Amino acid sequence: MSDNDEKKRHATGGCLCGGIRFEIYQPLRPVVVCHCKQCRQTAGYFNGFTVTLPENLVFINDDTLTWYESSEEAKRGFCNKCGSSIFWTYKSGGNMGVAPGSLDEPTGLRTAMHIFTEFAGDYYEITDGLPERPGQRHPDDILEPG
Repeated sequence: MSDNDEKKRHATGGCLCGGIRFEIYQPLRPVVVCHCKQCRQTAGYFNGFTVTLPENLVFINDDTLTWYESSEEAKRGFCNKCGSSIFWTYKSGGNMGVAPGSLDEPTGLRTAMHIFTEFAGDYYEITDGLPERPGQRHPDDILEPG
């Protein structure tokens, strides 16, 4: 039995065409919505992510997973067949952002805050009353798994 068989599966998900399927073996933190230009260009609108540690992410199928180095610091994972944008991570490692729209429902997630709001598009307003940060979230922003 593998380590992941002994852990509790908390989420499953994948891309639109099924070329990417995965399981997550840890509680997920609330969604943080990013308004930076790269996220908006990648998603076509603003984008949100929950996170997992890479060692708690198991691919069932990753035949169509492609990584794009979107900056000197970060890369984004997407499906090269259907175009679904699913992952975001620092090249140096650490948490892996997972787009909540790629998760099978029910997710049990909630949206907690907005970041990089100074770069929000001029075609929408942020009106949900959640905390907003002009840049990255603060280290004291506590985001407990939901």
